[in-house]
Amino acid sequence: MICGLRIGLGTLLIITIFTIILWRHIADLGDQYSAGAYIRSSLERLTLELPHRQPPVGTLVGDRIIVMAKMEEDDTSWVSEELPDWQRAIYTVNPTHETSVTPGVLTTPLNKGHESMAYLTYVIDHYDRLPSTIAFLHSHRSGFFQAWHVDMPLHDNVAALQTLQLPFVDKSGYVNLRCNWNPGCEKAHRRNKHVTHEIWQEVFMHTSTPPANESNVVSKPEDKNRLFYTPSEVGAACCAQFAVSKEQVRRRPKSDYEKFRKWVIDTEKDDAKSGRVMEFLWHVIFGKGSV
Repeated sequence: MICGLRIGLGTLLIITIFTIILWRHIADLGDQYSAGAYIRSSLERLTLELPHRQPPVGTLVGDRIIVMAKMEEDDTSWVSEELPDWQRAIYTVNPTHETSVTPGVLTTPLNKGHESMAYLTYVIDHYDRLPSTIAFLHSHRSGFFQAWHVDMPLHDNVAALQTLQLPFVDKSGYVNLRCNWNPGCEKAHRRNKHVTHEIWQEVFMHTSTPPANESNVVSKPEDKNRLFYTPSEVGAACCAQFAVSKEQVRRRPKSDYEKFRKWVIDTEKDDAKSGRVMEFLWHVIFGKGSV
């Protein structure tokens, strides 16, 4: 009798612990995906029949651009249809021969580093003629599984750009288009396994990344904060969608961006892993602290 009771209590304890762990994991995923907000937005669209916002006829293209990497098979027509007041630089990273020789089609030197190859290629090729605002976006417009990281109803990138406060981008220099810190920027995520000491050194050595020199000798008291070092924590809200000002881009010389792209091309890390490293470094590249 006692033995059976102990077995029953032990089983109940194991089930309880497993349930708690599972619930925490589900809750964390729900937070990352903004699942509750997505369900509410979906129901509102079904029940309230929200009007679709049509861009005005004859919309003028502004002094701003969307930079995007796409696969050959991706449909990015939504960009021109829904955001006609933005210029567009859409790079096909895996072009067929026919696509690669088509006039006007933008391609990258290599299909590696996920979106980073397109982002860096645009900055390098247009460094001297940048528009005032550059928004770096993924090729998917919306969707729970593809665009879960977009902090807008139905995870809609169109809504994200339509509500983007351009004066704030100009003032801040760099703005992550995701406000939710989970994943990427919560305390537990900042001991970053992707950006190791070796990776930080490889990417930023010989660039203008503050601290701006790599000497261990402090020649002047004011130089003590300019020593090249690797921060103990690196964190940023995922997932490599952000906006920057022209002035912020040009705080670095063009040679820095060429070096960053060369690192992506030359590193032994594959497409996904090199892209993940860059995902956690854009805010640093564009002048923000490591977290």
